[in-house]
Amino acid sequence: MATTAAAVAATSVVVLDRGNNTTCTINLHGATVVSWRVNNQEQLFVSKLASFDGKKAIRGGIPFVFRKFLLLPFHMWMRSQTVFHLPSYLAQFGPWTFGPQHGFARITRWHLDRAPERLHNGDVEAIFSLMDNDFTRSIWNYQFRITYRLILREKELHFHIGVYNPSKDLSFSFNMLLHTYLKVPDVRRCQITGLQGCHFIDKTREGAIYQEGREVVTVNEWTDRIYQHTPQEHVITNVVSGRKMRLHKYNFPDTVIWNPWIDRSREMSDFGDDEFPNMLCVEAGNVSAPVILLPGTAFEASQILQVFMHII
Repeated sequence: MATTAAAVAATSVVVLDRGNNTTCTINLHGATVVSWRVNNQEQLFVSKLASFDGKKAIRGGIPFVFRKFLLLPFHMWMRSQTVFHLPSYLAQFGPWTFGPQHGFARITRWHLDRAPERLHNGDVEAIFSLMDNDFTRSIWNYQFRITYRLILREKELHFHIGVYNPSKDLSFSFNMLLHTYLKVPDVRRCQITGLQGCHFIDKTREGAIYQEGREVVTVNEWTDRIYQHTPQEHVITNVVSGRKMRLHKYNFPDTVIWNPWIDRSREMSDFGDDEFPNMLCVEAGNVSAPVILLPGTAFEASQILQVFMHII
């Protein structure tokens, strides 16, 4: 009997259910968190035009970005070598000739190492992994192993990541990012704390570097910024139902703020033209400088998203 598309889709999704209408759904394609509901309220944005064909990255939720990705379009990158005063370590971030934008982890099927199980305190845990295979080695010829542990709590979602280099003699470098799409009623009313005083690379202005002077950051136009050396905590106000959310991160020194706004929304085939007011990306990662992993060593990082249930 031929396998139906519905059957394939059913085997591609893992659900963590804590009870009280609090769930987390992970698509094995990219280990993408496609839903996080707290008391039956969805916290994440997924485009109505997102593709779930197992080939293209899923537009929304929390995609897992791994390896190297493009900071600047090629012509801007070439100009930046002479025109803009970028830090020396950014010189290596030209176009990645041999791989997709944002790397391969978000377009590769992950393995479910541990099916969802309830812990002694009522939380629910699942563990996913990704290892090098023929596809990844065709793009990036290194051995690696990533473990991705998710824990669903009553009002929190925990992400624990480990990257391991099993080689005996080869080091490798990588970038990593949790590309979190938050669902918001109106992005223009959101405020993000914890960025004042941080330098950021503004990709909407050809990679120029500025220092953030605002106590809270707001988004009122096309925004694509890589904030460097950010603190471990950000609070985002006016998310679902006017509430606020705390993002706490460990070993993720950068924070990306992104919204495509009107014109760039129209350029994306998997993003609705009218959807930009209802999403805000606040992304923890290692973006502006790569992590260098020596043979036989591991790297760990984590993130916690916490919902405040009271209205601001």
